[in-house]
Amino acid sequence: MDKRLGSLGVGAMLGTSAITMVLAAGATPAVAQSPDVQTVQAPAQRSFNIGPQSLASALPLFGQQSGRQISADAALVRGVSTQGVQGAMSVDEALQRLLAGTGLTYSLLGGTTIALQRVGQAPLDPSTLQLDPVQVQGVFAVPSQAMIDNIPPAYAGGQVATGGQLGLLGNRDVMETPFNQTSYTAQKAQDQQAQTIRDVLIDDPSVRIVRPTGNNGAQNMMIRGFTVESMDIAYGGLYGLLPTYAIGVELAERIEVLKGPSAMLNGMSPSGAIGGTINVVPKRAHDEPMNRATAAYSSAAQFGGAVDVGRRFGPEKELGVRLNGAYRAGQTAVMWNAEELGLGTIGIDYRGDGFRLSLDGGYQSQYISGGVGYVSVAAGAPVPGVPDLNNNFILPWTKTYSQDLFGALRAEVDVWPGVTLYGAIGAHDNRWNSLWSGDPIVTGLNGNSTQTPLNNTSYETKWTSEIGLRGEAQTGPVGHTFAISATRYQQVFGFGRGIGTAYASNIYTPNVVARPNITAQSPRKSSTLQLNSFAVADTLSFAQKRVQLTVGARYQQIMGENFNLANGALTSAYLQDAISPSVALVVRPWKEVSFYGNFIQGLQPGTVVGPTFVNAGQVFPPYQSTQFEFGTKVDWGKFTTTLSAFQISQPSAIANAATNTLTQNGLQRNRGIELNVFGTPTEGVRLLGGAMFQEAILVSTAGGVNDGWQAAGAPNVQVNLAGEWDTPFVRGLTLDGRVIYTGTQYVGLTNPRQSIPDWVRFDVGARYVIADAQSPTGKPVAIRFNVENLLDTNYWSMVSSTTRLNVGTPRTFRLALTTDF
Repeated sequence: MDKRLGSLGVGAMLGTSAITMVLAAGATPAVAQSPDVQTVQAPAQRSFNIGPQSLASALPLFGQQSGRQISADAALVRGVSTQGVQGAMSVDEALQRLLAGTGLTYSLLGGTTIALQRVGQAPLDPSTLQLDPVQVQGVFAVPSQAMIDNIPPAYAGGQVATGGQLGLLGNRDVMETPFNQTSYTAQKAQDQQAQTIRDVLIDDPSVRIVRPTGNNGAQNMMIRGFTVESMDIAYGGLYGLLPTYAIGVELAERIEVLKGPSAMLNGMSPSGAIGGTINVVPKRAHDEPMNRATAAYSSAAQFGGAVDVGRRFGPEKELGVRLNGAYRAGQTAVMWNAEELGLGTIGIDYRGDGFRLSLDGGYQSQYISGGVGYVSVAAGAPVPGVPDLNNNFILPWTKTYSQDLFGALRAEVDVWPGVTLYGAIGAHDNRWNSLWSGDPIVTGLNGNSTQTPLNNTSYETKWTSEIGLRGEAQTGPVGHTFAISATRYQQVFGFGRGIGTAYASNIYTPNVVARPNITAQSPRKSSTLQLNSFAVADTLSFAQKRVQLTVGARYQQIMGENFNLANGALTSAYLQDAISPSVALVVRPWKEVSFYGNFIQGLQPGTVVGPTFVNAGQVFPPYQSTQFEFGTKVDWGKFTTTLSAFQISQPSAIANAATNTLTQNGLQRNRGIELNVFGTPTEGVRLLGGAMFQEAILVSTAGGVNDGWQAAGAPNVQVNLAGEWDTPFVRGLTLDGRVIYTGTQYVGLTNPRQSIPDWVRFDVGARYVIADAQSPTGKPVAIRFNVENLLDTNYWSMVSSTTRLNVGTPRTFRLALTTDF
């Protein structure tokens, strides 16, 4: 086999070295004749959105958007660039624009397949074999088990990808993934004008934002009813590297969300999250040069911009450099709240013959004045009504500053055909300080509250590394996709606090007290954490991969220390380990349909029993949460639906009043059903979203007092549905909208129960893409306008930590102009 096509895992040769990119199923076209070639006449116009790039990367996008299959020789498209195609037109016209200036033409191969050839070359034989999808990237083949320069392509509609990184198992196609995972694209982030990583997840029905944007803490989320902290977001599979409190979206090529525990796949996360795992894939330079600039505005008076530049160098474009920068500053839609954020990142990669390298680095600084807080409900107090953010209870002298420096180095070597050895190492340093007016503790329906100002400082230093082996092998009729990995994560956290004098206020009519003079203590080491793990997994495939059984396990060691802030003395230490097995199955009776099931666990550090109990000093083993899940996925061609059911059981510590001991007998059980949809159900329309129906029950509580109660902050219903429509009456104009519904949530564990009401939010938007020929620069220009919370509804969005009420997003306008040059 040709060296350039070998090890691609899913390709073969047409004739001698031709390949076929089978991209999407579409209606059978009619055939029209021209003097030189056969052309494809689509029954109706289709919408195309393909930017300037290499022809090899543009052809899969064209196949998805046209509903056609493209056959091309690997050598034919290597090193060839296209100016892309934008707008609504016939498939024939779009393909002519895509190939303009490339020296290539096309002919009908048969059915919905189009063959490319050089101008003047004889058309390919229509009887030539059609093959499975392959990925063409330069002269050096990238094997399927590789991770560098090997992200799965976008699915129809461009909002999500056809697959994503599954931790230890590497990249998996969505139909071969035995879990509920969605990978959102940078294109989606740009079209919705997302500012941070978690903004991109707004269309995921299993995800809810805990604390609003503009707060002085981490941007945590709830996934499947459990908290996932921002420190649990991985960067290329490595924990702890991304900015701690807010992650600028400009650094991400993909944002992948895996629902449920993932100890075997990813190891224990720094905070022990079990609801899900988020992985950010860094950006890489494309084969074609890239220059993109964005100017943006957000209400009330926030202005900013971003640049994205990419280049590849060398005779075979071996070396790539991608630079991203973003800056925004000004007043937000929240009273007294302003933000200034600057982000700069660089991604360098080298792809050679049998080996690949990448280096990613970045710096981010964020300054917040004013702020957005939460409201705590005092013991015995009723739940208050929602305040208007135009009367913000976080005072104007509040300020928070955070800066992050981070980087990661990765390498891969193909040690023999089908087997790749890889390694990665990364580091992250965060510095943070916050003068905060205090989050109010409300004591009555009238909104009366107490607030205590704070002056906090902290630092975090983190190091993480991984080494492993991924490969493929065959033993008789059984195929194997195996993986071995060893990881280490280390963290040192320092903290300092100054506490001011409490003052009386009201969340509806805040008491604007003068800025207090609070001495800020220098941060001192307060804790350390070290996570070491070793994992092994094998996916056994049968019947031409229609049946895939994954078995694996991870040994995890957890080491932690806590220190007295006053004198630096060691107050407690933790050293425990656990083995987390997992079994997962995928059955594909048809290519378009898969059924899956999994058993997997999550890990959280155990408790060191405090001095008030008889068993003081006892060290509990790690809490092992367990998930059972089964589901089905159906790919309808350009539209995919998934249905899954899950159960997650989370143990916890509870006190036994009779014996005055602390035990591990607590248990919460979350059961749910998830429905997800994404893609293009009909021409010119894209849908993304779904629903989650959940029952979060406290199974075992202290003294059995709350047994059978629904957990606080766990709505029974979450619905998200976003849609886009490419208008037929104005070429290049797309209208979009979104609806978000969240059911009632309980607050606290009082009897009778208290709750916050359900809420619904509507977002709308539009974008207009000026095609290449009509734009002043000769490159596409896009104008985007979005409105979040169209009706400006005030609502409590989420309940966190049992009694904390988080306010929703006020109406916000966003406007952006993006151009390539």
